[in-house]
Amino acid sequence: MAQKIPATVVTGFLGAGKTTLIRHLIENANGKRIALIINEFGDLGVDGEILKGCGIEGCAEDDVVELSNGCICCTVAEDFLPAMQKLIDRDEAPDHIVIETSGLALPQPLVRAFNWPDIRTRVTVDGVVAVVDGPALSEGRFAANEAAVDAQREADDTIDHETPLSELFEDQLACADMVVVNKADLLGAAAATSLTDKLRGEVRKGVSVLHSEMGAVDAAVLLGLGIGAEDDMESRHEVHHHHHHHDDDDDDHDDHDHEHAHGHDEFESFVVTRPEIADPTAFAAQVADVIRAHDILRLKGFAAVSGKPMRLTVQAVGPRIDSYFDRPFGATEPRETRLVVIGQAGLDRSAIEKALAA
Repeated sequence: MAQKIPATVVTGFLGAGKTTLIRHLIENANGKRIALIINEFGDLGVDGEILKGCGIEGCAEDDVVELSNGCICCTVAEDFLPAMQKLIDRDEAPDHIVIETSGLALPQPLVRAFNWPDIRTRVTVDGVVAVVDGPALSEGRFAANEAAVDAQREADDTIDHETPLSELFEDQLACADMVVVNKADLLGAAAATSLTDKLRGEVRKGVSVLHSEMGAVDAAVLLGLGIGAEDDMESRHEVHHHHHHHDDDDDDHDDHDHEHAHGHDEFESFVVTRPEIADPTAFAAQVADVIRAHDILRLKGFAAVSGKPMRLTVQAVGPRIDSYFDRPFGATEPRETRLVVIGQAGLDRSAIEKALAA
């Protein structure tokens, strides 16, 4: 049984920065093949064109599927599933699928669609990422241009025009496994922090709220790309691959970072190993508890289960945990459990190791 292809759903209102986030992701995917399913409609179908014409290495024209029959959550059967089928049936299957919903789609029906029999054995929901417009939200609006969001809604006959934006926004937050507060550089440190704290109170426990500027969020954090690769996991202690080295910097640099809410540059990861586990369900619950207690962004890896020849793959984004048996352990492979933990700098490594090994 092959590894399932992880799929990330990106939600957020028009203008929040979904396209910028996705573009940054593709430019920094380090050779991983990311397929995009984009759901915009009418005059807003520019997103697909931007991405197709961007000449980004690793993002070929046929890696972008545009669904233009209205809101993705209302056309799941006739639009979304065939598009997914086409992607996963390709000779060179993608390493990851990113689905950008129109800002008005409710993510819940889409996430449920992953349970379709043909899809669920081959694709897994990696996580739902909600992108929010930091400056607009701190001023009490849901989008920089609410009139444009309303016009977008009027143009689409398939969706309910009555739901207030505030309710749509609540639904997006309720389904999110990670919230990205974009345009944080326009907020200033104090406003960014208070907005982040406010949002943390509105999401499920264990959902992380990150800052970003121009949609720049590390691919390993957003998609988990590059973590959990068992062939070279030990070499992946740091997920920086950013240009911030603090060794030779003076303290002013940290203040500057703080002022610009540069939190996204500071990620770390480490590997936790433990012996076989007895009960996969109990183990998943244990992992979820550790994630919530320690603000872990992502956790990925595999476990050996007593009495089972197959390896259990485990991956989590925020509180969403997915586990399934992917393949038998090899003859020379140690029957152990190896988990990669990733979070913002300052994770309490020894406490996390202890909690995961308990």
